[in-house]
Amino acid sequence: MPSDLQGRTIAFLCAPEGTEQVELTEPWKAVEQAGGTPRLVSTQSGRLQAFDHLDKADTFPVDTTVDVSGHTEFDGLVLPGGVANPDFLRTEPKAVAFAKAFFDAGKPVAVICHGPWTLIEADVVRGRTMTSWPSLRTDLRNAGATWVDEEVKICEDGPNVLVSSRKPDDLKAFCQAAVEAFKR
Repeated sequence: MPSDLQGRTIAFLCAPEGTEQVELTEPWKAVEQAGGTPRLVSTQSGRLQAFDHLDKADTFPVDTTVDVSGHTEFDGLVLPGGVANPDFLRTEPKAVAFAKAFFDAGKPVAVICHGPWTLIEADVVRGRTMTSWPSLRTDLRNAGATWVDEEVKICEDGPNVLVSSRKPDDLKAFCQAAVEAFKR
């Protein structure tokens, strides 16, 4: 497995503040352990402030911004959760366009917890089957998705592979499924 993602670069799209740290760091490690290169993409340069639920956690250096980079530089996308993170991203047109471009290009996307809010705003969940933090169930259904309560859901009924999970407890399965999707 160490070279499964050799030569592949995976974008992690996060707001400047509010990302659930473990939903950033665990998939990041999984990509690195599989030989891939994770890159942190945000709406602002500098450092992003991650959170452990509602408490400030560590900060992380931003590699590039949605103003500078596009989907063509990446082989896949991870959208971590945290309530504030996707709520901010869905209000930023360039962040929404960045995420949507992965669907338009047929590239794999992995999303966890509250992360689907950004995808709802991008109008890319219609006809897809996915999971999320339970409070997004109605939002996803209203956006045309089929919501399921599963540890991880891999949906191939669309232009790309879409991997989704509910919460930090699902990270082991989420990371494994995301790496598999990014290998394709």
